[in-house]
Amino acid sequence: MVDTERVAIFIDGSNLYHKLKDLQIPGTTIFNYKGLCKKLARNRVIISCRYYVGAIRAKDNDNKGQRLRANQLKLFNNLMTQGFVIKKGNFLFNSDGYHEKGVDVKLAVDLLVGAYDDLWDTAIIISSDSDLNPAIKKVKHLKKNVEYVGFSHNPCYSLQKVSSLSRLLIREDLDEFIVPQLSL
Repeated sequence: MVDTERVAIFIDGSNLYHKLKDLQIPGTTIFNYKGLCKKLARNRVIISCRYYVGAIRAKDNDNKGQRLRANQLKLFNNLMTQGFVIKKGNFLFNSDGYHEKGVDVKLAVDLLVGAYDDLWDTAIIISSDSDLNPAIKKVKHLKKNVEYVGFSHNPCYSLQKVSSLSRLLIREDLDEFIVPQLSL
């Protein structure tokens, strides 16, 4: 029997959304996220794909909020169809606007639990949040690999430094996962 490396993929949804937007990738609600994960896994066994994001809540009289919520629900349906586990945090409003809360903690906890419970051999993290550094260091201490996937136009150097391997994507790496949109 041959041992096969098991990978778990952890996506910081808000971070990925903003990077795709920077690269002018259209249709992020219908993007082929599973295809991207398969490419990043490089023929290893994917045991889990997780997408972490703040859940948008909107009041009935908030047209912009309702539109954002509807788009997020379209994204969630797409992700569930592709077999993703969606981990939701919250959006809180203060004088500076809306801020995502609890998402990074959920990702870090899942990363640590997976390492301690030996659920995977390598974690692939798509994020640019250096708050994950302590969790990544502990995961590596547990003899697990962590691959940081970032974007060449705006990498997170501290995640590159603490990870076992880092890869930076460019626009052309993502073109094959863009789903053509039907024009109405």
